Amino acid sequence: MDILELMKTRYTTKHFDPTRKVSDEDIAKLMEVLHLAPSSLNCQPWQYFVTGDKAVFEKIKPALWELNYPRLDCSHMIIFTVPTGVDQEYVDRMYYQEKADGRFHDWTSEERPDVGRCNYLLNKTKDPQDWHTYASAQAHIALGCVTVAAAAMGIDSTIIGGYNEPMLDEIMGFDKQGLRSVVMLFVGYRAENDHNASRPKSRFPAERVIHYLDK
Repeated sequence: MDILELMKTRYTTKHFDPTRKVSDEDIAKLMEVLHLAPSSLNCQPWQYFVTGDKAVFEKIKPALWELNYPRLDCSHMIIFTVPTGVDQEYVDRMYYQEKADGRFHDWTSEERPDVGRCNYLLNKTKDPQDWHTYASAQAHIALGCVTVAAAAMGIDSTIIGGYNEPMLDEIMGFDKQGLRSVVMLFVGYRAENDHNASRPKSRFPAERVIHYLDK
């Protein structure tokens, strides 16, 4: 499907069909999209938690805003989390992974090629809120990638930001792992009575938000 047609037709699903499940194969593809998503400095500050287990849905329900309860009829839920900070060990793992993947095969200097990146990330993490804002922005880049990928695969989705983050982190034990949740994505297939499917898409006029600086 043409990318513009895809963007015109995808929408936020309000009611999922609880009888339809996304296949394990398609879930694996969506998770690989997340795995391959771009991030600033290739820092990849994310951990994804995916499940189709209804017992887990019920477990996290107290952390949701009530208006999002109907979305629990989805097939699978993906929780996006980011670490509360990074350390030297983390940036070293980034470097050695990139080195193993052949990204520095032509580097001849004795100085590591990622010194600037290391310093930037380690300085960023000194301010917990600044770091969280930065890391969350990367997670939302991945979120955008996977929502479009899901639509291209004929899978419906709903982005869930309406929840109690500290409560969810406590319920799922993320806080004890040095993680904070930032957003959730529910995926599945729309119900026949999903009223949002037939509503027209509404956006500000393009000229209000797009500005060509070369004109």
